[in-house]
Amino acid sequence: MSLKKIITISAVAIISVLLIYGFILISRIFGANTKFEEKELYVYVPTGATYTDVKKILEPYVKNFDNFELVAEKRSYPENVKSGRFLLKKDMNNIDLVRAMRSNIPVKLVFNNQERLENFAGRIGAEIEADSISLLKAIKDPAFLAENGFNEENVFAMFIPNTYEIYWNTSAEKFRDKMIKEYHNFWTEERIAKAKAQGLTPVQATILASIVHKESVKKDERPRIAGVYLNRLRLEMPLQADPTVIYALKLRDNNFEQVIKRVFYNDLVMRSPYNTYVNKGLPPGPIAMPDITALEAVINPEKNDFIYFCASVERFGYHEFASTLAEHNVNAKKYSDWIASQGVTR
Repeated sequence: MSLKKIITISAVAIISVLLIYGFILISRIFGANTKFEEKELYVYVPTGATYTDVKKILEPYVKNFDNFELVAEKRSYPENVKSGRFLLKKDMNNIDLVRAMRSNIPVKLVFNNQERLENFAGRIGAEIEADSISLLKAIKDPAFLAENGFNEENVFAMFIPNTYEIYWNTSAEKFRDKMIKEYHNFWTEERIAKAKAQGLTPVQATILASIVHKESVKKDERPRIAGVYLNRLRLEMPLQADPTVIYALKLRDNNFEQVIKRVFYNDLVMRSPYNTYVNKGLPPGPIAMPDITALEAVINPEKNDFIYFCASVERFGYHEFASTLAEHNVNAKKYSDWIASQGVTR
């Protein structure tokens, strides 16, 4: 065999080996390397996690970890682990996986209708890394409260219900600080001036809005209800708001899961700072997280001369309003007779 032929055969062999090796390398790098059936899923890397921790987190989802590590090491991922929430998609290759583990995806937090701070902290603690205990500790921090003009009873007024984007690994303190920033963003100079025109501070407006929120789910009726309560405050009448009594009952029983549909006379004389039948003025804090329409209703109330209202039996969900006690008593009897006919005992 001639030398030329030997060289040609050798060259072909070397090229073939290189092609095979290249194909294997490309397959290791660019081949699909996931082993989950879902279209996509999220993995969570806690604060302070090491590369060893990440490997344990990813192990259930990565088909060939040696191939993943090959790319991860080439891209210096083991030295640059990030904490957070990361999106993995089915059939990602190793480059995509490493890239995904560097892209912290925020959580969309939607909150409303929370009745008290403890429930709210539990709700948030289920969505981000910070747990409810650390959230409560950060929110109730005496220095934070003093700096922002709150106390433990009214700090719940700080939270404006909305949709927020928060990184999963946000600390309790950073979450709290974001919420106070959103609070100040909401309470513009214009809104503060409107609240002041009603004789209220932003915190007081929020407390009253929480009562309005609980009184009616009908957003178009809330400005009228707000007007009634503001009339009572100006007349130095007790607010006599049933939702505050219901809140006091739940607080007394330490049970905010119970459903109370009817308030009785014995409830109205219960001793509690939240009972607006026995205490004049506003309760010490919100009885719920009012939504934006309730807040706007309080600072933009309907101007009326109504002093009383009760649930309507003709327009369910709405109320009947009255300027005199005699008118109110007629409306109240209609409702009392109807509720008795329904057999509602609590």
